Amino acid sequence: MTRMDKDYYAYIKRFFRLLAPFYDYATFFTFRMRVMVVDFTAAAKDERILDIATGTGQQAFAFGKRGYEIVGIDVSSDMLKIACGKNKYQTVSLALTDATALPFADNCFNTSTASFGLHEMPQHIREKVIQEMARVIKPEGKIVIVDYALPRNSVARHFFYSLIRVYEGKYYPQFVNSDLEATLKKCGISVEKILLIALGNVRFLKGISKKETP
Repeated sequence: MTRMDKDYYAYIKRFFRLLAPFYDYATFFTFRMRVMVVDFTAAAKDERILDIATGTGQQAFAFGKRGYEIVGIDVSSDMLKIACGKNKYQTVSLALTDATALPFADNCFNTSTASFGLHEMPQHIREKVIQEMARVIKPEGKIVIVDYALPRNSVARHFFYSLIRVYEGKYYPQFVNSDLEATLKKCGISVEKILLIALGNVRFLKGISKKETP
C-alpha cells in the first residue's frame, strides 16, 4: 500500500467515525433520491445487486423494501454498524469490505450501484472501485452511479460548487471536475442513460457492461 493510499484510508476512517452518528440527519434530502435510484435502475425482480459504499444502508434498504436481493458493502465499520442496526430486510446483506478489492467472483451480480460514494475517493481509488464494479457484474449487466455534478449554467455552477465544498470531503472538487464517463468507458462500461436533477447538481448515470460472455 502506498503512502497516498494509507493517507486516504486514515482520512476515511477518521471522517466517517465522526460523521456516522449524524449521517442520516445530514443527508435527509437524499431520501427521495434513494427511491428514484431504484426506479432509474429498473432491475428485474430476480436480479442480484451490489451496493458500493453503502454507508448507513439508505440505498440498500430502498432496494430491500422492493424485495430485491442486495449486498451492501462499506469500508467504514462505524457507518456499517449503524446500517446493521437498521437492517430489517431478509434480502439485504451487509459486509465490511474494501471496494477496491471485492471478495466476489467475476460475473456474479446483475447490477452494481454507487450512490453518493465516489466523490469521497481520490481518482486512483475511484478507478479501482469502478474496475471492480465492472468485474463482478455479468456481461450486459448494469452499473448505476448517482453522485454530484456541476450545473451547466456558469453562475449556478460557481454558487453550488462553492456551497457544497463547505460541507463535503476534500475529494469533492476533483470528482466533479473529472470525466466519469471516460473512466467507465475504460472499464468496458457503455453509458446508456443520464438524468440530471436538483438543478443539475446531481447526476444519475446508467451504464451497461460490454465485456464478452464467458
